[in-house]
Amino acid sequence: MRILLIEDDVAIAKAVAEALGDKGYTVEMAHDGQTGLAFAETGLFDLIVLDLTLPKLNGILLCQKLRQQNLSVPVLMLTARDTTADKIVGLDAGADDYIIKPFEISELLARVRALLRRRSLSFAETLTWEKLLLRVDSCETFYDGIILRLTPKEYALLELFLKNGSRILTRQYILERVWTFDDLPGEDTVKAHLRSLRQKLKLAGAPPNLIETVYGLGYRLNPNLQSAV
Repeated sequence: MRILLIEDDVAIAKAVAEALGDKGYTVEMAHDGQTGLAFAETGLFDLIVLDLTLPKLNGILLCQKLRQQNLSVPVLMLTARDTTADKIVGLDAGADDYIIKPFEISELLARVRALLRRRSLSFAETLTWEKLLLRVDSCETFYDGIILRLTPKEYALLELFLKNGSRILTRQYILERVWTFDDLPGEDTVKAHLRSLRQKLKLAGAPPNLIETVYGLGYRLNPNLQSAV
C-alpha cells in the first residue's frame, strides 16, 4: 500500500518513512504543504500522514482542500498541540485520526494499520482469483492454501493485480503505484519482479499464466482461469 508522508521535519520524516518501509509500505515524502497537496491530488495513495504545521500550506488547509475535492483518502494528522480545541479543528477539517508529538513509532504504526483496515472495508477483506487468496488485514497471501513468502514489492504487485481483476495494467501504471516518484526504476524492474512473483506462484502450484502478459499492452490476471473456477 502507498502512504504519503507530509512532514517538514526531515529527521521525523526519515524515521517515520523507514519504520513504514520496514513494514512493507511504499512511502512518498513531501516537506511542504503545496508539494504534499500536489502529490495527494494524484489519488495514488491509500493513506496520508500529515503534519499540522507546514510551510507554504498548513495541514488544516491542505486537508480541507482534499475534502473539497471529494478525495476520501484517510488522513492521520501529526500535531504538537495537545489541546481539545486543536484536535477538534483537525477532525473538522477532515482528518480521520491524530497523534500527538512526540509519539512512539509503535503507536503511529498501530494507528496506520487501523486506518488502512477501516479503508479496506470498502474492498473485500480477502481478495481472491482462481486459488489465489490475499488477506488485506494481515498482508498474507496463499495459493491453494499454501502461504506465499513474498517481498514487499511482490506483495504490492499481487495486491495491485487482485484489486484490478482482469484489467490490463501497463508497466508505467504499475511503476507509479508500487514505487515512489523519486525512485522510479526502469520498466525492466517490473519484469524482474514479475518473474520472481510468477516463480513463487508456480512453486505453490499455480499455472504459469496466472499473471498473463498481454503483448504490447501490459499484464493482467488471466480471466480464463477465473471463469473456470
